[in-house]
Amino acid sequence: MNKRRDFIKLSTLAGAGMVLPLNVLALESDKSVTFGLIADVHKDVMHDADERLQDFINAANKRELDYIIQLGDFCRPYDYNKSFLDVWNSYQGEKYHVIGNHDMDGGFKRSQAMEYWGMESNYYSFNKKGFHFVVLDGNDPNPKPWSGYNRYIAEEQLRWLKDDLEQTNLPTVIFSHQSLEFEDEGVDNMVQVRALLEVINMKAGFQKVLCCISGHSHTDFATKINDIYYVQINSASYYWVGEKYKKVRYSAAIDEKYPWIKYTYPYKESLYTFIKIKDNKIIIEPRETTFVGPGPKEMNGPHTPENCPIVPKISKHKFDFRK
Repeated sequence: MNKRRDFIKLSTLAGAGMVLPLNVLALESDKSVTFGLIADVHKDVMHDADERLQDFINAANKRELDYIIQLGDFCRPYDYNKSFLDVWNSYQGEKYHVIGNHDMDGGFKRSQAMEYWGMESNYYSFNKKGFHFVVLDGNDPNPKPWSGYNRYIAEEQLRWLKDDLEQTNLPTVIFSHQSLEFEDEGVDNMVQVRALLEVINMKAGFQKVLCCISGHSHTDFATKINDIYYVQINSASYYWVGEKYKKVRYSAAIDEKYPWIKYTYPYKESLYTFIKIKDNKIIIEPRETTFVGPGPKEMNGPHTPENCPIVPKISKHKFDFRK
């Protein structure tokens, strides 16, 4: 498939719905699915990652959910991370993983991270209560020359995605670690992927692909591109700011054991969300906390683009798919 450029109008959708202008397949009113979602906990960076994950699991256990899912940058397959993984596995309901780029840090292979978590495939799909869910892996090798982390969806995975979407008539939500809209840090061939999703919708004659949800960028943003919503879910733990803005925010002992935290704006409490799809709407619940220590305003930076705000929250969204 040839790549093509779309005009992207970025617009914050917090607290508001946007109505699709094209004919859509009405979501049957008796169909409803609810799931919990957490992204970018970063066990190998944060000293309190276990507690952040436990907070999410505790909240999930108090609800009647159809499943929970984590969007990657979860934990590396070290033996000493077993206690963290045990927290995740303590949830008795259905659980799904998305693999992130940092889950393979330390020289680990993708297959090792998958085996550690119990993932059978790095990309897959499943149905739940009249909806179709797709998990993509944005860590395929980029075409050479390339430097840095892989952030690509290769042809084999794209062929699988096309076949998978053509074989369902259910309203579909797509999960990925890297964004399919944030050009600076997202999937490198995102335009190609988005074009495929738009062709699928056009051929189906209804809005089959409703929404694409990602983590990775540690930010809070949503937009709509050619009638498909794209949502970046904030990290459970922090925003990375690097050397220029480093500051020790916890004790000297924590800093010695977890030296990467000083390069972040940590969030005081864990961020996560619960999402419901019902009555032609996708509703994302809000959650807000504060920074640990001075935030970007007090430290005068860094400047980020409109679609990458540094905020310690996940905003409320309501995406309306009625005509």
